[in-house]
Amino acid sequence: MSLLVLLVTVLSGPPATAGSHAPPAADAAAIREWNTIATDTISTNLGATRPSGQVVIWHGFVSAAVYNAVVGIRGDYAPYKWRVRGPSTASPEAAAVAAAHRVLVTYFPASQAPLDAAYAESLARIPEGSAKTRGVAFGERAAEHLIDLREGDGRGAPVQFTAPPAPGVWRPTPPGHQPFIDPWLSKLRPMLLASPDQFRPGAPPALSSARYARDVNEVRIMGAKTGSARTAFQTETALFFGGNLAVQVQAALRDYTARHHLGIAETARLFAAANTSGTDAVVAAWDAKLHYGLWRPITAIQLADTDGNPATSADPQWEPLLVTPPHPDYISGHAAVAGAVTQALSGLLGTTRLDLTFFSEATGTTRHYEYADRINEDMIDARVWAGIHFRSADVAGCQAGSRVGAWAVTHYFRPLRSSYDQASPAVRSTCPRAGMR
Repeated sequence: MSLLVLLVTVLSGPPATAGSHAPPAADAAAIREWNTIATDTISTNLGATRPSGQVVIWHGFVSAAVYNAVVGIRGDYAPYKWRVRGPSTASPEAAAVAAAHRVLVTYFPASQAPLDAAYAESLARIPEGSAKTRGVAFGERAAEHLIDLREGDGRGAPVQFTAPPAPGVWRPTPPGHQPFIDPWLSKLRPMLLASPDQFRPGAPPALSSARYARDVNEVRIMGAKTGSARTAFQTETALFFGGNLAVQVQAALRDYTARHHLGIAETARLFAAANTSGTDAVVAAWDAKLHYGLWRPITAIQLADTDGNPATSADPQWEPLLVTPPHPDYISGHAAVAGAVTQALSGLLGTTRLDLTFFSEATGTTRHYEYADRINEDMIDARVWAGIHFRSADVAGCQAGSRVGAWAVTHYFRPLRSSYDQASPAVRSTCPRAGMR
């Protein structure tokens, strides 16, 4: 027997025999339901408007456990950092529900009562029998494996931003003057990458450079709270992507998998690839934020007379359209997550035509995007027009996130019917081709 056959046998288990029972039917709606429950639970425990990438991390954990629970039974795709197979006669639907529930109650024990009630309701819809019992047991096992994997991963570590205030250096911003939020994200062990700095971008533009001056002057004109040159559409774009991006992404994924009638394994795979990529994009973004510590536009504009660049001018009264989040500018976390998610989905689907619909609670409007680069273009513009990021930080964020997403689909979540070492088809970067305006 060849090495390849041995490896595939280990990963996928022995082939079905003529007398094997067919896998139990499984409704992918269970994954969407528990993604909604996860979104609500995370928002309840962390705050729906928390200006931190931490929200994305928990979706990565839940989705990875659900993915392992489902594909461990179905055998369609390589499990995430696990080589255990479940019984082929187990219910993947019950496994998905059990895995999501176990991860959520472990990390958010304050929500156990509503989670237990939702769990009982979900299981009640699955027919009683050995398939259900085995599915629940395997889902619990998949969840425990994920929880064990994340032990000692650096969550909540005492990381601090210690650089003293100086031209170009981040400091707390008005109106709240909050300290750097969740700096431990910069040291969190990634889910997919080898280290947080694996895709760390080069340094931001020097304060003395023409590019830096362009960044400052663009935000000063286009991102101002009052007296801006923005059009109504540009203002709506800034507001549209000004809220909780994780909530927007999860809803878009639920809508996509439902409209395209994806099966339970394909649905689990899509959520896992998108959310683990988003998790590592947050880690990569916070790594760069802590490493470079670049000040935010509000500080740069108000103190432009200290930057040594003759092409910038100070405006001590300048305010951005949106409140500046409490962490450094470079790189943009929103742009990094969007870049990672769109690149991962493009890799899975083999095309940058994603057909995603986003809803914004901030504006009460919906936007449909056919192509990945249009999502990222709007995201980059939105953060500039909101007055909270320099364009260089957004472009670098998208590019770093795109590298994360590409890494995800070339190293994880691959079909077992092909060689384990065979890379996924290359898909061009989903970041806009025009880096600067």
